Amino acid sequence: MTDTALPRKVGAGGAALLSFNGAVGAAVFALPATLNGDVGPWAALLFPAAALVMLLIAIPFARAIAAMPGEGGPVVYGSAFGRFAGFELGWTYYIARMAAFAANVHVLVDYLLRWTDIAPQPWLRSVLILLAIALLAAINIAGTARALRLLGGLTLLKSLPLVGLAMLALLTVPLPAFGPPPPLSATEASILLVFYAFIGFENSVAVSGEARDGGRAIARAMLVTIFLIALLYFLVQLGFSAVSPPVAEGEKAPLLALGTALLGPAGALLILLAAVTSLLGNLHANMTASPRVSHALAARGDLPRWIGTVHPRFETPYGSILLMAAIVAGLALSGGFVWLAVVSTLARMAVYAVTIAAWLKIARRAPGEIALGMTGILLCAAVSTQASGAAWATLAALLLAGLLLFLLARRAR
Repeated sequence: MTDTALPRKVGAGGAALLSFNGAVGAAVFALPATLNGDVGPWAALLFPAAALVMLLIAIPFARAIAAMPGEGGPVVYGSAFGRFAGFELGWTYYIARMAAFAANVHVLVDYLLRWTDIAPQPWLRSVLILLAIALLAAINIAGTARALRLLGGLTLLKSLPLVGLAMLALLTVPLPAFGPPPPLSATEASILLVFYAFIGFENSVAVSGEARDGGRAIARAMLVTIFLIALLYFLVQLGFSAVSPPVAEGEKAPLLALGTALLGPAGALLILLAAVTSLLGNLHANMTASPRVSHALAARGDLPRWIGTVHPRFETPYGSILLMAAIVAGLALSGGFVWLAVVSTLARMAVYAVTIAAWLKIARRAPGEIALGMTGILLCAAVSTQASGAAWATLAALLLAGLLLFLLARRAR
């Protein structure tokens, strides 16, 4: 084992792949039926609307990243308010990424089980979850360059079938009748899940310390990713609403019904393959980027030293990768998709808000920049109010666990 800095091996293309795959994972496969049932065809319009709101958060967030490059992303941004604030923001972001990973691995297992006639027993789900986590951890320990090449292939394999089936639906089936707008209560219930579709666009910030061209390329990659997410999810949701395929109650893989309605068994198989590659890409991007946060915290002495160990041959933060694998396994075995998605979104809103506040703090800003930053912070607060008390309690418990690790590391210094 060795404690060395991570080499700069991430270019602009790698940053874009991490951002896109960090966001496009489970939501596009797991949510269309739920949103269509809640607000009908209007669900498709929630995605471009949410993208505009998200840009009000992402633009000042991107400016903060360009102004404060460094290893660990949020660890650097939070440090504008002091060392402990840097630790808490980095740990909060780490929690968000782990909760998102745990949420999406549930959906991956749902789709994998469709390839068999085996009844989805709880023990089998648990075994598949653990195997998926172990495989992705091993791939990322084996080298960053290899991991990014695999991510490029997974991106292509998941994007083409989704876009193709969405366009087929819109070209062969009449557009759905929108009717009167849904009641506000129904729309509010869908807002947090729609925002979850965009969560992850900032995935590449964690590797800013390994970027060859600094934070500017990462900032641009994030903004482009938001546009691509909105377009993709809008097409898929509108296509689903146009076809409105019958979905059995309790169905955990509703987008299979869209593929079946359009192309029969071949369409279902196409969606199944796209879902597996999409979710693998999302989880793989998460496992590539997120351990860099805990590695940065350990390198500063804010987490136990072993977490910051770098593999002597592969030059990857394998101590942090193993830590993340262990924590996400526990989270995945303790909760389902929606609960974990809400916890992830709540934690991410806190990271966005504090990062924007740090950008406002480190230098004098023009009145327009101040207004933009404050708007982003207020929007983060507004989205956070949609979370349940249980989600807040879970986040508080995970933050407390981080505080205990911080205190242990401080005693060891």
